[in-house]
Amino acid sequence: MKAWKQYKQYFKDISDTDKEDMEYIDSISSIISSVISQRMETGLSQRSLAEICQIPQSTLARIESYKTIPNLETLLKIMRPLGLTLTVSAINSNADM
Repeated sequence: MKAWKQYKQYFKDISDTDKEDMEYIDSISSIISSVISQRMETGLSQRSLAEICQIPQSTLARIESYKTIPNLETLLKIMRPLGLTLTVSAINSNADM
């Protein structure tokens, strides 16, 4: 994991725009990774979860493969049956990478 942290730091050191882009990507990646992990822990297939959420399985596959970013409504539909919740918190500018 050290390499990923170094990679992120490299982009953050380049410019403010790159820093913001990397933080945005990292936030989305963290959310989607949590969804994938929880789905797998519960033993649900993409197809089963998609049926529960009443969304196409292809949509869930695109989200899980980072090919699309879900809107908030879709994200909440997916998170709810997995027992996940979305929490909003202030950004700590002194946070470690």
